[in-house]
Formats: sequence, C-alpha cells, structure tokens
Amino acid sequence: MRPTVSEARARTGRAAAPALARVGPCVILPRVLSAAAPFTREAQHLLRAPGHFNWSTVTLLALVVYVYSVEVERANWSAILAGAAFWLMDWLNEIVNALVLHLNGHAALWTVTGASSFVILIGLTIEISLFFAINGVVFVKLLPSDRRARILGLPNRWTIALALSLISVGVELLLHALGVFHWYYWWWNVASLPVIVVFGYLTFYVVAFSVYDAGRRSAQLAAVGSLAALDLGAGLIFGPLLGWI
Repeated sequence: MRPTVSEARARTGRAAAPALARVGPCVILPRVLSAAAPFTREAQHLLRAPGHFNWSTVTLLALVVYVYSVEVERANWSAILAGAAFWLMDWLNEIVNALVLHLNGHAALWTVTGASSFVILIGLTIEISLFFAINGVVFVKLLPSDRRARILGLPNRWTIALALSLISVGVELLLHALGVFHWYYWWWNVASLPVIVVFGYLTFYVVAFSVYDAGRRSAQLAAVGSLAALDLGAGLIFGPLLGWI
C-alpha cells in the first residue's frame, strides 16, 4: 500500500531530524565555542570580574598621585600634560586592541592573564594603567632641556624614545615568557618586534614629547583634550552602548 500523506510527512520529519542534529552540533556550535584562543577565554573570565582586589593597587595609586603632585607643586604643567597624553595614547591602543578581539573572535593583538586586582580591558589591567599614567612623566624628565642636543649623533627626543620603547618591549618579552602576556598573530609577535616597538610604544613617546615641546599651552591642552574626547567617546560607544569591548 502507498503511504498516506500524513505517514509520508512523519517519515520525512524523522529522516530530516537526525540530519539537522548532525549539522547543528558538529558544524555551528563547536565553531562558536572553539573560536577564541585558550588564553582569550581565560582572560574573558577575568575581565572586569570582582573579587580579585589586592592592596598593592592602593600603593601604586599613591605612587601616581605622588608623581603628579610633585609636578603640580613645581608648576611643571608641560610634564603633567605630556604624562596625560602618554596615558591617553595607551587607552586608545587598548580600545583598538579590544575591538580586534570583538571583530575576529579569536584573540586580541595582546592579551593579559594572571593575577590582577582588576582587568579593565582584554589587554589592560589596573596595574598596567597606573604604570602608564606615570611613564610619560618619567620620560619627559629624562629629556635634555635643549631639544636640539644630540645623543650618539641623533636627536635626543627620538633616541630616548626609541631606547625606552625597546626596554618596554623587552619587558613584554619577559611577561610573554612567563605566560601572562600573550601574542597571537605572526605580524604582532616575537618575529615582528619592530612593529610592536613602533606602534606599541614609540608612538606614545612621540606624542608625549610633542606635547611637552609644544610652544603654547593652548596647543598642549588641545592635544590632550582631543585624545581624552576620542578615548571617552570610543569607550562609551564600544563599551556600555554596544558592548563590544
């Protein structure tokens, strides 16, 4: 006997169900779950997670306050604004880094794991941010008063900026070896350190000494204000509003 229409539909449904089950679990779901690198998943569990506070963070904050209060006492506003510009440049880099992870789902350019009081973004901890807050001030205090002076025949600003950039990347190499700082892409990794030197640090130092050496206070304030507005706008849009970072 030929099957009725209802029997044919039932058989078709039973035959199709296993096929859909095979497509669902084997193709779609594992692809989503396995998209992120292992260290990315570890960092995402730490991202803005409460309960990891360490009192050493208070000491680091006190150090930042001390460094800036000394410069305020001396009315060294150029150093203060240069330090702020350096810190804001790092925030811009960190936002871009977090967006890289959102856009590809595998990994950011750099990712931090390990113990931290608070992981702000995928590549930024509160400890790192406090370090960058004073790094720009330390840098400009190392600069000779004569901007035309040369070191080893090279402009002193660029020479010191490059030297500190190399030292900074050296620290990242150590952290990478310790397994708490991770690179994922071949073009941003041990094999491509010059890229990290230039775009990971040298640009920060260049912006800092450009602000420091700016002739007019209005130019310094405009540069720092523009960076602050850019960071704040990007942080709000890609953070609370879109939830991308």
